[in-house]
Amino acid sequence: MPFNHGMSEISKQRSEDFLQISSQFKLGALVTESSHPVTTNLSEVSKQDIAAALELLFEVDEDVLKKFQEFAATGRAEAIAATLVQTLKNGGRIFFTGCGSTGRLSILLDSVWRDFWKQQKNPDLENRTFSVMAGGDYALIKSVEGFEDFTDFGKKQMSDLNVGANDAVFAITEGGETSFVIGTAWKGVAAGAKVYFVYNNPDDILCEHVQRSREIIQDARIEKINLTTGPMAITGSTRMQATSIQLAVMLTILEIVAREMSGQTATNVAADFAAQFTELLATLRSKDLCAQLAKLVAFEERTYRSGGKNNYFTSRFGIDVLTDTTERSPTFCTPPFRKFDDATATESWSFLFMPDDWTDNAWANILKREPRCLGWSKLEVRALVGELEMERVLEIVNKIKVSELMRFKVGSNGIRYRAQGFGDSAVAIFSNLENTSFHISALKRAAELQSRTAKVVFVSKSPSGKSSSAIQDCLVTNVPLPETHFLLDGITRLAVKLVMNAVSTCTMVRLGRVMGNFMVWVVPSNLKLIDRATRYITKLTGLEYAAANALLFEIIEYVEPRMKSDQAYPPVVEMAVLRAKENLSNEEAEQRLQAVR
Repeated sequence: MPFNHGMSEISKQRSEDFLQISSQFKLGALVTESSHPVTTNLSEVSKQDIAAALELLFEVDEDVLKKFQEFAATGRAEAIAATLVQTLKNGGRIFFTGCGSTGRLSILLDSVWRDFWKQQKNPDLENRTFSVMAGGDYALIKSVEGFEDFTDFGKKQMSDLNVGANDAVFAITEGGETSFVIGTAWKGVAAGAKVYFVYNNPDDILCEHVQRSREIIQDARIEKINLTTGPMAITGSTRMQATSIQLAVMLTILEIVAREMSGQTATNVAADFAAQFTELLATLRSKDLCAQLAKLVAFEERTYRSGGKNNYFTSRFGIDVLTDTTERSPTFCTPPFRKFDDATATESWSFLFMPDDWTDNAWANILKREPRCLGWSKLEVRALVGELEMERVLEIVNKIKVSELMRFKVGSNGIRYRAQGFGDSAVAIFSNLENTSFHISALKRAAELQSRTAKVVFVSKSPSGKSSSAIQDCLVTNVPLPETHFLLDGITRLAVKLVMNAVSTCTMVRLGRVMGNFMVWVVPSNLKLIDRATRYITKLTGLEYAAANALLFEIIEYVEPRMKSDQAYPPVVEMAVLRAKENLSNEEAEQRLQAVR
C-alpha cells in the first residue's frame, strides 16, 4: 500500500484478526446497510435549503408508516398483546433487550410502561417490565466496548435477572444479526420463556449471509416480528427508521396490554394508531413545520460552529431526549457526555438536565426506576471470557458501575459544572400537559447570559394558547399532534423521536459529518461498525476490502488514546479516504482536515 507510513505490528495483527472472522460481520448485503434513493444527495440539498433537507428525512419516514399500516392490518398486535396479558396474569414479566439504539429503545419502553403504572399507583404492574441493554444502563451514555459482539454477554445479563418460564422476552435488533441480542433470545428459550425476535431485514437475506441470524429465524420456538422498512435515511443509521417502526409497534402492543390490565376497552388500537400516525407524518412533512424546524437546525449549527455548547432541558421526555443526544456520538463522532469531574475529556457538544435537584433522583426520573448497572465479579468474568481476557473485561466492567453513571450529573444541581456562557445555547423540550416552570426558567437564565434560547413544544390541537413564548427573542417551534387518548401516549413519543432524529441529523449533515447520505464520521466501536467503516472506505477510495481494513486499523491505533479518554479526534473514515487518495501520513491527514474545518 503506497499510503502505509509505518503500520505497526499491533494494528496489522488487529486487522488480520478481524479479517479472519469478518465473514460473520460483513453486513453490506443487508437492506439496513444500503443507501436510500430519496436521500442520495442529502448533504448537497442541506447546503442549499435546510427545510428541503428536513422534508427528505420525513419523506423516508413514510416507509415506517407503510410498514406500520401493514402490521396493523394483520391483527398480530392484538394476538401478541393477548399473550402478554396472560403472561402478566400468571405472574410473569416482560423483558425488552437490545444494544446501541435498540438498547436505548428497550429502556424507553420500560420507562414508559413503569411511568404509566406508577401514576396508577399499581407497583405490582409497574415492576413487571425489565430492560436489558448491552453493558447495562451505563451504555445509555456510551456503548460499552465488546459487549455487543458476544452472545454470552447477552445470556449473562438475562441470567442475572433470572428470566424464567413464566416470562416473555422481546429481543430487539435493528439488523437482525446482533450477537448480544441473539444471546438474550437464546437464554429466554433455554429458560422456557415466550421469545419474540424483532428485526428489520428480510429473512432470506439474513439467512443467506448471517449464520447466527439463520439459526434463530429458523427456530420454531421463537416468534419472529419482521419490521423491514427498507434502507435508512442515513446509510446504516438504524437509529432512524428501524427503531422508529420498532417503537411504534411495541408501543401499540403495550397500549393494548395496558388497557386490558386496567379494565378498559382495547378495540381498534392498532387502527387508531395508524390513523394518527398518518396525520402526524402529514404535519411533519408540511412546509410550514419544516420551515420552523429549519430555524432550529440553523440555531444549533451556529452554536457548534462557533465552538459553543448546547444544554437540553426536559422533564417528561428525559429518556427520549437522552436517547437522541447520546446517539449522536457514535453516529457522528461528537464528544460523548462528559463526567462532571473529568478535566481531560473534551466538553460534550450537548448535555441533558432534568428538574430534579440531585443526580440520583434525576436518573431515577429518567428511567422510572433505580439505575441497573453491571457488577460482575472476577469469577463471573473469567467464566465468560477465560483467563486471557479476564483482566481487560474486568477493567471495562469496573468503569460502568452505578457510581460511574452518577458522575454524569443530569440533575439541575449539575448545571454549575457546565456553566453556560455567551455563544452557548439552551433548548427546552416539553408538552403543554406538564408544568413548564423548569423549562422556562432555564431558558430565561440562558437569555440573561446572552446565550441562544429555543423551545420545542409538543401540543395537541385544542389548547393552542399555552404554547406562546415567555422569553423575549426565544425561538419557538410548536409541533401539533393529533387528538389522542392513548394511555401510554405513543403518538407523542413517536413524534418526539421523529422530530429529534430529523433535527439532530440535519444539523450534523450541515456540519459536514455526512457525505451524500453516508455517515463518514461513524465511530468503529464494535465489529459491525468496523465492517461498516471498512465498506465506506472501499466505496470512497476503490481500495480492496483487506487493504481498506488495514488502513482503518492503522488510523484507529493513531486516534485510540483520544477515543478512550473521550477527547476530540478526527473522523477515521474521512482520514482514511484522504490518506489513500493523497498518500499522506496520519499526522498530515489530520492537519489537512483541521485546515478545512
